[in-house]
Amino acid sequence: MNIEVNRNPNVDEKTVEGFGDEWLRFDQAGLSPKEHHDVFQLYFSIFPWEKLPKDAIGFDLGCGSGRWAVLVAPRVAKLHCIDPSAALEVAKSNLLEFQNCEFHKATVDEIPLDDEAMDFGYSLGVLHHCPDTQAGLSACVKKLKVGAPFLVYLYYDFDDKPWWFRSIWRITDLMRRVISRLPHSLRYWASQVIAVSVYFPLAKLSWAVEKIGLSSKNIPLSIYRNLSFYLMRTDALDRFGTRLEQRFSRKEIEEMMIISGLENIEFSDTMPFWCAIGYRK
Repeated sequence: MNIEVNRNPNVDEKTVEGFGDEWLRFDQAGLSPKEHHDVFQLYFSIFPWEKLPKDAIGFDLGCGSGRWAVLVAPRVAKLHCIDPSAALEVAKSNLLEFQNCEFHKATVDEIPLDDEAMDFGYSLGVLHHCPDTQAGLSACVKKLKVGAPFLVYLYYDFDDKPWWFRSIWRITDLMRRVISRLPHSLRYWASQVIAVSVYFPLAKLSWAVEKIGLSSKNIPLSIYRNLSFYLMRTDALDRFGTRLEQRFSRKEIEEMMIISGLENIEFSDTMPFWCAIGYRK
């Protein structure tokens, strides 16, 4: 399993700084309400809203700008937004209209919530940036009541892709390792060049391929074919500006969820991969 050596605490400070810079630059104000909702549905399509109690209290681990919390908060009684970076201030601003949100500047091994107290939780695109992803997932699950759902999104290792696709990814990963070590301003501009020269053309190619009735499944970045350039720019910085990144197969993710104490695990069968839901034993 591709997990880096455990550290204590379970955080990479340079990665945290990078995310703080990212969400200060991209506070998600550039997303249209429709696109915001559509992307939210991609991640939350398997979330069991109907199973939550009316007074549900839960948490968003690694809330970033609060882009998911903005759409979760109206559905629940209380939402704890947790993030170790400067992005927490962006989340506070974006969630200003909601009185049921509490904010905590904390790492995954410092979650300031009682064990077995939460009705639900989620962590999307976060735990694969922890030195010990398994420990991070287990720390989240400890906060759940028995039977409470936890939604997680972890980068996958392209286990369903052909060899040449994975080879292309390895090249881009080498680029990420270089770009992510540049000063914030330089990594930002490098990522924006990539958004213009790579993300946008491949997204439009995927769109055109599907328009003529062919599958774009194996075209890199095809998930962006119907998404805005603003989101491409955001994700290019997210992808190439992040120092610590880990990827897992579906089997590895399921194993980590079971070890963490989750059961009745279900995976979404649509991109982004992999989104999965499990319930505290």
